[in-house]
Amino acid sequence: MDRIVYDRMAEHDSSHWWYVARRDILHDYVARYGGLPKQARILEIGCGTGHNLAMLQQFGEVDAIEIDPAAAAIASKRLNKPVSNAPLPTLPGIERGAYDMIAVLDVVEHIDDDVAALRAMKDCLKPGGKILIAVPAHQWMWSAHDVVNHHHRRYSKASLKKAIDAAGLETRKFGYFNSLLFPLAAAARVAGRMTGRDDSDDSPPPGPVNKLFEAIFRLERHMVGRVPMTPGVSILTLAVPKG
Repeated sequence: MDRIVYDRMAEHDSSHWWYVARRDILHDYVARYGGLPKQARILEIGCGTGHNLAMLQQFGEVDAIEIDPAAAAIASKRLNKPVSNAPLPTLPGIERGAYDMIAVLDVVEHIDDDVAALRAMKDCLKPGGKILIAVPAHQWMWSAHDVVNHHHRRYSKASLKKAIDAAGLETRKFGYFNSLLFPLAAAARVAGRMTGRDDSDDSPPPGPVNKLFEAIFRLERHMVGRVPMTPGVSILTLAVPKG
């Protein structure tokens, strides 16, 4: 990702509506469907500045990987231990057969060989382990945001399932999220393309609007995994080894 993306993440990950509500949604999703043992071993790959680590620590002992040195330094302080820089798709030096859950939250789209990356994650799971995957949806929504984040793709449901299947995994509780605000996001992308004002700036909106978006997005914590969601900005699933 461009340096500015990490800088904005460090500045806004505790207050931006998207980060704040998304953590609540992911927490409830893992609590309902993760099936984790007490004091589970969890690995977050591509943890950025570590904004999800405290949430994940509610479920067990967390390790993390981040290849950007500045972001990793912030994450290490939040985690109170060093963050690894082992890169995907091979995860060199990461213990195999060690983790009850691996979290890759808006990470897989950054990897050229997503199937190889998912295979390496599968090898790091304990028996019964799961991979928590979130990715951006809809290639037609491609924008300057994807460019500065160095995305290789946005996913359809079919293309994500194809990659997961090719890696020897299968999906559980598979579906869209960030659906309630999807019409607004889609309209903004289309308008930006039509007007030539496709902007990569993802700073939070003014305070009242930020709080409103946070409240709307957070409503999905009661819905995701429980009811079929209409098309959303992202796709969320748990992936488990076949068989």
